[in-house]
Formats: sequence, C-alpha cells, structure tokens
Amino acid sequence: MMIVDELVQDLKGVRITGDAGVHVTDIQLDSRKVTQGCLFVAMRGTTVDGHRFIPKAVDAGAVAVLCEQLPEETAPGVTYIQVPDCEDAVGPVSTRFFGNPTDKVRLVGVTGTNGKTTIATLLYNMFRKMGYKCGLLSTVCNYIDGEPVPADHTTPDAVTLNRLLGRMADEGCKYVFMECSSHAIVQKRIGGLKYAGGIFTNLTRDHMDYHKTFENYLKAKKMFFDSLGKDAFMVTNLDDRNGLVMAQNTRAKVTTYSLRSMSDFKGRLLESGFDGMLLEINGREAFFRFIGKFNASNLLAVYGTACMLGRDPMEVLTVMSTLTPVNGRFDAIRSPKGFTAIVDYAHTPDALTNVLTTIVDVMEGKGEIITVVGAGGNRDKGKRPLMAQECVKYSDKVIITSDNPRFEEPGDIIGDMLAGLSREDMQKVLTIVDRREAIRTACMMAGAGDVVLIAGKGHEDYQEIKGVKHHFDDHEVVRESFLN
Repeated sequence: MMIVDELVQDLKGVRITGDAGVHVTDIQLDSRKVTQGCLFVAMRGTTVDGHRFIPKAVDAGAVAVLCEQLPEETAPGVTYIQVPDCEDAVGPVSTRFFGNPTDKVRLVGVTGTNGKTTIATLLYNMFRKMGYKCGLLSTVCNYIDGEPVPADHTTPDAVTLNRLLGRMADEGCKYVFMECSSHAIVQKRIGGLKYAGGIFTNLTRDHMDYHKTFENYLKAKKMFFDSLGKDAFMVTNLDDRNGLVMAQNTRAKVTTYSLRSMSDFKGRLLESGFDGMLLEINGREAFFRFIGKFNASNLLAVYGTACMLGRDPMEVLTVMSTLTPVNGRFDAIRSPKGFTAIVDYAHTPDALTNVLTTIVDVMEGKGEIITVVGAGGNRDKGKRPLMAQECVKYSDKVIITSDNPRFEEPGDIIGDMLAGLSREDMQKVLTIVDRREAIRTACMMAGAGDVVLIAGKGHEDYQEIKGVKHHFDDHEVVRESFLN
C-alpha cells in the first residue's frame, strides 16, 4: 500500500486532481482486473485506448487513475494523476509501488534477434547450480527460483514485470535474467528498472510488421544499451556487424565475445557432433552438450556474463559443462529407424540458416536433410519467402506447412512462402497444410542417417487458429510418427 504522493514523486509534469494522500492497494492496466483501492493506468495501446475504460475502472473500485487526459466528468472521491505520457510514467510508478526491486537484485537483460531464451535460461540454470536463488523472465516461462509462472509475452507489461520482480526480491533472489524484446523496449515496459548488465546477441530481420524498417528495429534494440548506467556492464557479440554499433552510446563497461576475432571472451569450436561440442574459451577446453556455431556463440555470451558478474572463470566452465539445451532449441530425438529428428524454434530466415548450416556441418554430406517449416500468421509477411529460400538452399526436401496461422488462412501464408521460390526450387518442395500430417510425412520419407528438422514452434505446446489455442506439441507428434 502506498499513497499517491509517494508513487509519483519521481515523475515530471504531473498534475493531480483530488486527494494526493489517498492510499493505493494495487496497480492495474486492465479495467476488468480492478478491485477496490486500485490505481488504474489508462494506457493508449496500439489498438485500444485505455482512457475509454476509466469509468468502468472507477465503478470497479479504482481510487486513483493515471492518465494523459482527464475524462469529461471526474468522479467524486477519485484522484486523477495527469501525465504527459503514460508509457513513460507506468514503469517508474510500478517499480516504486513494488518496492524498487532492482535495487535488491542484480538484473541482467538479454536482447537481439536470436539466442535470447537460450542465454537467459542457461544463466538462470547455471547460477542456481552455483547455489544462488534466481529469477528468470523468458519467452518459454518465468521462474521464481524454481517456481514456474506462465509467460504470455517475451517481456511482460511494466506492472506485471515489477510485480514479478518484487516477488523475486521478497523471496531472496540475488540474480534475475531477463529477455528484453524490441516491442518492450519501444513501449517502455522496462522503464524505471536498474540493470546490472546487458547482453547483445545478434540482429537480423524480424518484427517488420511492427517496426516497419530494419533501422527502426536496430534503434529499438540500441535504446536498451543507451539506457544502461555507468555502473553496469555490456557483453556484445563482435561477430555481428551491429555488435559495436549497439555499444556506441552506452555508459556501461563494454566487453566483447567472438568466435572469429580477438575479444575479451574468445572462443574456438574444435569439434562438433549431434552429441555436443568441444569448445575452447580463453585458452581452456571443455565439452558442452550443445550443437553448432550459434550455440558456441551463446555459450560465450553466458561465460562472459558470468565472469562480469564476478564468478571465477574455472567455476563457470565447470558448471557450464553440466548444462543441457533449452526446451525446443535444437532438441535432437533419435528414431528407431536410424534418422534424427530435430525440433527447433527457428522462425526467422537467419535462425533457419544457423540451424540448417549446423546440421550440414555435422552431417558432412552423409544422409539427407528434410525440413518441415511454416510461418506465423498476422506477423511480418516479408520474411516468409526468405524463410522458404533458406530452407530450400540447405535442405534436400522441404515440406511447407502451417505454424500458428492465427487469424490468417494457412493457404495464404504458404502461398507467401512459395512466392520466394523458383521453378527449380519447387522440385524439392511439398505443401501439406496440416502440420501433424507434414511431420508424419517427413518422418516416413526419412531413412537411416537422415535428419528431419521441424522448425518454427520449438517449446510451444499449442497451435493458434482463429484466436483459439489447440494443444499441439512437435515433440509429441515426432514420437507418435516413430511408431507408425
């Protein structure tokens, strides 16, 4: 519980109408969740303006409203907090209400196009193995030291985020590792938080439906590093051409990792197979149960971050060697017929290239690669033909199917993917709209020594069609196919 005056003391340009001493018991962005004593935040969303729901929130018991524009009729006994921009205000207000949790935990953010989930999850698992209570905020799931809290977005809204961080701090977490999406950065969902460090993975085309241009996407990611304090650190990927661009204006201490160039955390991939890799990091060799160059890069980011958080390099390598891949990230499943099925979350052209080139390298020309791939509906349409092109480039056969069609027709999405292929490319391609049937067909086609890649959904255990989520797990369908 906190009075309005205390909540808004860090904000600029505030105008209060009503009692600034009223006690607030909770904060809500959704008027349907408002209860007696709440502060309701009237956010101007991309599709709906929260100002429309102020009367409903007041009727439900809101004692205060954070808004940009006062309603035509103000309700008696309700305090209205008028600010220039609710997106700017909601972060600082939320973090103050939930006790400034990032003053009590060391928060590390991970951003980039690919690798965020793997890096954040491995850091969380590693520091727990080292004996620390930790929190994780990720695409797959949020965790408060082992307790799962379901995740709806890569990065939650500012209120949910600070509520979770407050719980993590109260339950004794010392470290929190968090994925920071470009949407969350632009929408200021992470405003008001204090980061101990930030990690940059890589930058390739994604979310053009939202950002419109690659330059806007880059600027969104860079905003995160620009906001880091002088006491924070930054670990950036020197192998990505934007790695140093991200560091241009940061006040944080900048360190680098690379598989190709001299860097603070230098790696060299010595051996790689479907059972793991032998990787040299800063002159020390260790075996890891991960596959491919992209995972070698992820491991370097994990190593560098742990070192920047003060851990002993030998301890870091020892614990890292015991870690296992994240669910839905290059999950290799061996078939009784002698082929390998790999389930992976790759859903961008670059991610597909990374996974497929890794498979090509490991196979060394022995056996065929059969790829099952689709694209999500109501998302960036421009990447669809590029995804198909990458799959055809590195695969012997490609089955184009459904992913999460959402509110689009699956056939239309498949048509967008096929538009990127030539007549010669099409000789390698089948189209099967039903994803279950596509996976079964790929497994029927595969022989001993082949690899079947099922890309796009990874950890997801549902398929979203016309606004309804139906249970669907690629892993389960693969294992069912083995029995046929």
